Amino acid sequence: MFTYTFENDKKSSLYMQLYDFIKADILSGKLRRGDKLPSKRAAAKHLGVSVITTENAYAALQSEGYIYSLPKKGYYVSEISKLYHPAAVEQVRREPIIPEKKKYLYDFSSNGILADNFPFSVWAHLMRETFHHAKEDLISPSPSGGIAALQEALCTHLKQFRGIDAAPLQIIIGAGTEYLYSLLIQLLGGQACYALQNPGYPKIAKIYKSVGVKNVFVSEDDNGISIRRLNQSGADIAHISPSHSFPSGKVMSISRRHELLNWANEEQKRYIIEDDYDSEFRLAGKPLPALQSLDKHEKVIYVNTFTKSLSPTIRISYMVLPRHLAELFYRRLGFYACTVSNFEQYTLAEFMLQGYFEKHINRMRNYYKKIRNLLLQEIKNSPLAQCSEVAEEKAGLHFLLKLKTDMPDALLKKKAAAAGIHISFLSEYYRADSTEVPAHVIVMNYSALKKENIPAAVKALEKVLIK
Repeated sequence: MFTYTFENDKKSSLYMQLYDFIKADILSGKLRRGDKLPSKRAAAKHLGVSVITTENAYAALQSEGYIYSLPKKGYYVSEISKLYHPAAVEQVRREPIIPEKKKYLYDFSSNGILADNFPFSVWAHLMRETFHHAKEDLISPSPSGGIAALQEALCTHLKQFRGIDAAPLQIIIGAGTEYLYSLLIQLLGGQACYALQNPGYPKIAKIYKSVGVKNVFVSEDDNGISIRRLNQSGADIAHISPSHSFPSGKVMSISRRHELLNWANEEQKRYIIEDDYDSEFRLAGKPLPALQSLDKHEKVIYVNTFTKSLSPTIRISYMVLPRHLAELFYRRLGFYACTVSNFEQYTLAEFMLQGYFEKHINRMRNYYKKIRNLLLQEIKNSPLAQCSEVAEEKAGLHFLLKLKTDMPDALLKKKAAAAGIHISFLSEYYRADSTEVPAHVIVMNYSALKKENIPAAVKALEKVLIK
């Protein structure tokens, strides 16, 4: 008969204390395989506890496999020799080490947005309306491609503003473009070779590398991605941003767009992924039509996100699949659940259907145009104008600042960081094995700059860049 000393406190119930005592004796070998435990009544009487306490302790031990029962015979200790017994180590509790993100006075590299630019009041109002009017829909499972209301709202928006004529079921909604890329890889096949632009957004290459698909890097010329080099690469899929290439800022010419479509049509397995990440913010001239709107042979997969237009934390992206790929998606991958919550999908659908999204884009386009113009004016009026040249400033939310200097990019970046300024150079976005890498070109992002800080930011940059 075992004997234990109980603590009459509220931190642990009596049955859990008894459970812990018996479990410890089993793990230490004090109670061995096949040993019979006292009956519940006998143990309760000996220990001075209720029968229900003993019964609950035995039940917990039995459910975890430490003991077993035989009808009309009682409880016995189980075979536990194969249980996991970690080696005794010093228990040190500490948080995982994560690199600390440095804070800067002025950040010309961030692609975030300012809190004041998010339509909080309208969004909150629409969320309340959604909670009130769509209770049943909110708790119903979303189709794999997303809710119909948002798909239909996106169809209307794309038709009006990007010239894309798509059916609702061609639109697949997901939480971030990274997730959509993973779906595309499954849809198009892991054996396909993907061509990425050089220079390009490094995260895309990391995504493809992480899932083990082959990718190659194809350089640009003045008109966009080089068709000659694309043919030489042996790629099956071209992942591009024709409306505003990042980070070069180039806009693909209409002739190059047709050349690219012809390239895709030459082989059945070829497709184009059109990443249209900031097409809403062409700040000069007429918006160029999406490449997908020119496609007559179902070769272009259009991808966009609300990261730039609303906020990076609105994890809603979408893609427009050609009809035959949409059918393949629902047949092969329709078992996936949509990764965006119904709450956000219905709210965004109303935001678009009630015209708030169009108003927001118009307001933000005017806002960013003023920010860009102020930044360019400050540069023009500073000594920087004598030692730099602005390029690719008409589209998107960044432009290039070409410096006339002999100082290496790495040294300039280090000097800027020491002064509390974050800048990135075009050279950082090229592959390490690239042969022609332009130096002394800053990629000037301005979406996260506050208007009142721009004069001081340019002044600080001037001190760093001018000897």
